[in-house]
Amino acid sequence: MSEYTTLEKIRLQKIEELRAEGIDPYPTRAERTHTSAQIIAEFESAEKASTDATPEVKATLAGRIRASRAMGKVSFAHIEDRDGKIQLFFRVNELGKDRVDFFNKMFDLGDFIQATGVMFRTKTGEITLHVHDFKLLAKSVTPLPADKDVTQEDGTVIRYAALESPEIRARQRYADLAVNPDVRDNFRKRATLIKALRTFLDEHEFLEVETPILQPLYGGAAARPFVTHHNELNQDMYLRISFELYLKRLLVGNLERVYEIGRDFRNEGVSFKHNPEFTQLEFYWAYADYLQVMELTEQMVAYVAEKVTGSTKVKFGEHELEFKPPWKRVEMRAGILETSGIDIAEHKTAEDLLKAIRSKHGNKSPDPKSARGKMIDFLLGEFLEPTLIQPTFLYNYPRDISPLAKSIPGDPLTVERFEGYVAGFEICNAFTELNDPLDQEQRFLEMGRDYTDDEEEKHPMDEDYLRAMRYGMPPNGGFGMGVDRLAMLLTDKHSIREVLLFPALRKEELGDGFKRKEEFGDGLNTP
Repeated sequence: MSEYTTLEKIRLQKIEELRAEGIDPYPTRAERTHTSAQIIAEFESAEKASTDATPEVKATLAGRIRASRAMGKVSFAHIEDRDGKIQLFFRVNELGKDRVDFFNKMFDLGDFIQATGVMFRTKTGEITLHVHDFKLLAKSVTPLPADKDVTQEDGTVIRYAALESPEIRARQRYADLAVNPDVRDNFRKRATLIKALRTFLDEHEFLEVETPILQPLYGGAAARPFVTHHNELNQDMYLRISFELYLKRLLVGNLERVYEIGRDFRNEGVSFKHNPEFTQLEFYWAYADYLQVMELTEQMVAYVAEKVTGSTKVKFGEHELEFKPPWKRVEMRAGILETSGIDIAEHKTAEDLLKAIRSKHGNKSPDPKSARGKMIDFLLGEFLEPTLIQPTFLYNYPRDISPLAKSIPGDPLTVERFEGYVAGFEICNAFTELNDPLDQEQRFLEMGRDYTDDEEEKHPMDEDYLRAMRYGMPPNGGFGMGVDRLAMLLTDKHSIREVLLFPALRKEELGDGFKRKEEFGDGLNTP
């Protein structure tokens, strides 16, 4: 059990005193009539319509106390709700000395309060609730690690530190959200982003569907899965790494345009752009090819950018990104040749390509045991990706690294695939999908040969998927996009942790003697 700090013990004592007086520090009901933004708008409207100096506008507000100060017979407080902050004014004349003293003594920063009264403007012009009654809604035991100014009775201002540690912010997102309005705004933008994706696809006659998260066989991507066990069925199951193979089964069933937005799980490394659990959008479009999907993609991302930020031009770090179509298009072979000096088409085997990489770049080379496709991925990541800053489609990929894509007519070693890159990293991936069951079976077999048994990107044979394909699958274009990465771009965040409410983190070791003051400081957040 964690040891309570001095301030927490003081607040726990207050809870005991409240209960001894018959006051519930966590009552069941609240009676809020307005949010802060709603009452401000209503009061301003009443001011314009009224001939009185101060129109009578009544309200019951609720929120978390973010600042308070006592000034003799009056006290002021600022509370914060979902819309922002608003000031409360307590005066002995209306409430009586005992009630004002009760507020000053028993209410702390971080507590939730309900206050009823009438609105007015202070001499400085701030719209304020003149409190006629109030009650505690929830007592805060642990002081928030909040950035705030506290005004003393002599007028001096003391500033207390903010919650800035990325580690604590990620582990305690609840505290991060409570004290940082910009973080709340980022996640509202993320919600707008997902809503905009749905709206765009719905308006283009795509049907939203749901496919299994627990799967008897993983597939649709090159990644290591998480494994679990189903007790009743007595078999291992996998958390999905992709929606692809299930969504394409639906094309067989004559659902011609389908999409899913949901969680995928990949048991692999964590980085600024990778989290083991992430949100993915995938759609599949019957009778379309990768060129049509390319056009739809740039339209969709531009639409979403405008809905989230108000413009197709988005600031990301030192760059101003322009998402307005058309995006730049670069053929993969030409792009790798230009940036690395190696023509991958001239090196048909892994051994030959490895020699070329070592000849050009010395010790900067991939694992010599890698398949040819992995070596091409190495060249892409090391040399080409960092140059793709403005939205760019990289297209026409080697078949080695695209087991589910259709070959370009007349060129069996190159497939109709593109990836979208922005700010030096990939945000989406699309194919003209393979719909020949015999060709697909052969590629599954090739993938099994090319990768070692312990290779994390080995693609398993999916017999049921092949059976579905044998019933007949229409030609189609498929698309996948990491929603978290798009959220990073549209909120100017450079770590995926910043756009995930609860990112994956190493287990926190807290011994019995752990003290929360080591995180926030014993005197933090209090006057």
